[in-house]
Amino acid sequence: MSLRVRIALGSVLIGLGVLGLKYFAYALTGSIALYSDALESIVNVASSVAALVAVWFASKPADSNHPYGHDKAEYFAAVLVGVMIVLAALSIFEAAWRGLQAPVPADYTWQGLGMNALASVINAGWAFYLVRFGRAHSSPALAADGRHLFTDVATSVAVLVGVGLVWLTGWQQFDALLAGLVGLNVLWSGWILMKESVSGLMDEAASGDVQEKLRGLISEHGVGAIEAHDMRTRLAGKLTFVDFHLVVPGEMTVVAAHDICDRIEQAIAEALPGARVTIHVEPEHKAKHSGIVVL
Repeated sequence: MSLRVRIALGSVLIGLGVLGLKYFAYALTGSIALYSDALESIVNVASSVAALVAVWFASKPADSNHPYGHDKAEYFAAVLVGVMIVLAALSIFEAAWRGLQAPVPADYTWQGLGMNALASVINAGWAFYLVRFGRAHSSPALAADGRHLFTDVATSVAVLVGVGLVWLTGWQQFDALLAGLVGLNVLWSGWILMKESVSGLMDEAASGDVQEKLRGLISEHGVGAIEAHDMRTRLAGKLTFVDFHLVVPGEMTVVAAHDICDRIEQAIAEALPGARVTIHVEPEHKAKHSGIVVL
């Protein structure tokens, strides 16, 4: 079992534990806001399961049917998580509306509030770790799961604030109003996440900084060539695919041109782990006198 799969499995187990704490908090208090918070945690568990399946699938090596690997599976999971966040927001809106229409006094016991607070602390710590791990290891699914958990933390904090307002003012509608505001924040987070994931599915190019680094590496290690042009990049999970045309002198041997390609590929591999480079070698008369000047 790879490290990514173990991390994803840990998310499922932690999500179940947090769900249990939040449900007991709701059971002890009867608060609609705490009920909404627990409801959002059910979506957390479902999204963690989706991330686990995606990470497991993406970790499979390339095969004859998928010669470029399975890394894009993580983007599908990230989109699914985004959809679940939106569904959670709609569920929160529904609960908030019911709370406004028919406020029900809640029993805010210290035990119930303490369970909810403990669940929030656990979620915050795990979310921070997931986002850092996902970014460091180019795992969209795990990073998405972490950002989703951060929205859950925001929900829980807002709910606790709402509970404090209800306790201070005695106005039960505070509980439902704050839940509605949190629902808006959750809805926005889901939209951003889905937008980013769809960009990955659409073969979005590497960032400007990465492309500039690639140009520098090609120029530095392409000694003997004339120029490089038509460079393209695309992202697929932890992989960065790079392809470009390398113009060499017409009289250069295949062996010499191949040596230049090897140097460039090795330099890119060391600077960008997970890069997959394809170089198309062309003779001098194909030069466009633009792009990356090597000579």
